[in-house]
Amino acid sequence: MKTIWWLASYPKSGNTWVRLFLASYRKEDAESLHINHLGGHIAASREMFEEFAGVDSSVLTPEEIERYRPRVYRALAARQTRPVFLKVHDAWRRGPCGEPLFPAEATAGGIYVVRNPLDVAVSYAHHAGCSLEEMVARLGDDAYAASRSQDRPGSQLTQRLLSWSGHVRSWVDDSGLPLLVTRYEDLLADPAAAFTAIVRFAGLPVDPERLRRALDDTRFDRLQAQETEEGFAERGPGSTRPFFGKGRAGSWREELSPELARRVVDAHRDTMRRFGYLDGKDEPVY
Repeated sequence: MKTIWWLASYPKSGNTWVRLFLASYRKEDAESLHINHLGGHIAASREMFEEFAGVDSSVLTPEEIERYRPRVYRALAARQTRPVFLKVHDAWRRGPCGEPLFPAEATAGGIYVVRNPLDVAVSYAHHAGCSLEEMVARLGDDAYAASRSQDRPGSQLTQRLLSWSGHVRSWVDDSGLPLLVTRYEDLLADPAAAFTAIVRFAGLPVDPERLRRALDDTRFDRLQAQETEEGFAERGPGSTRPFFGKGRAGSWREELSPELARRVVDAHRDTMRRFGYLDGKDEPVY
């Protein structure tokens, strides 16, 4: 049963913002959305995996977990009576047996959010609590995975991200899934138009009042105020800044050195050109 919509992105690219918008848009009441009351809508959730796999994930190897994951998503999809939106940071790829990690037979479609990797590097470094140099290296690492120790497993399973460019290509070029690609920068520039396109693509009725309410619910100043008052459950334990940041494009210019910025451009030039992040002289647009 094709009931799963993947909300896919490399980390710190606007995925959570889209997820919050859709949660608000689909609410039946007019109460304001609460950032910590979203439920278990994360594809790498260890709790969800164990519920549908029927096995303690801590006794499995990462390869064994990957063999189970497509079955978990098929079982989840079969249980749904309406579409379910799952946040996912894994790159799209095939598991140890050659089976897609995110099976087409369970998939209604996907929304892929892409963001300028220069801004991603800064935002993700603060989220992960690591140096900018380390994060720039991670963005260029084809083997990079966001992982948890098997001895002390966290709430999420290991997620193989690949490089930033590899992640983008995996979903946009390799997945073969029905996909809407939207840039974070376009969500910022014209939220009403960009989010309306997401609503339409997801097969939801376009309701101007719901749209107005959801856009208001997910204004950055509101999200920031909630996080300041109560915290945010999905903020990284090593994070050096709030999860909901400035909500603007180009902030990398204030923190990323010219040398590090050039390393990002050199590693991801083709993909950055493709999505309009470089001009004709290969200088950053944002």
